[in-house]
Amino acid sequence: MDRQTDLEPGIRPLVEALNATGIVQTFSSCEGHYSAQEQRLVDRNLAYVQFVPAPGYETGKVVVNLLKKLLEGFKAAHGLLPVTVTGYLRFTPVDTNETDETYVLELRPFNRFDPPDQKRVDTDRAVAQLVTVLTRLVAAGAI
Repeated sequence: MDRQTDLEPGIRPLVEALNATGIVQTFSSCEGHYSAQEQRLVDRNLAYVQFVPAPGYETGKVVVNLLKKLLEGFKAAHGLLPVTVTGYLRFTPVDTNETDETYVLELRPFNRFDPPDQKRVDTDRAVAQLVTVLTRLVAAGAI
């Protein structure tokens, strides 16, 4: 399977922008699925990108800086509504001696009662806004 063709179109610009920094490597993403028919056992009312540090950035310090500056820049330019953007490092136990570390950038519509079409529009706009913020940070040498 070609990873590029498996990308959902709503999240593709953000995945490509993150990978273009050379600081992270994405491996999983979702554009968000908001209609009742698209719901599954797990919560799909959000969009996300999961990534790890690219080779040469194993300590994660530069990745944390990228995530912090991206979130701060997004909040300063666009606020917390109608989509809340958060980032975190998730620890997942693999077995008794190993824990997987994954960075997650999550976009969640603030109002869970908005209709699915509105959530889609809001999420797509937030993706475009994040790409703009990330592009500016890279151009300014801030990350």
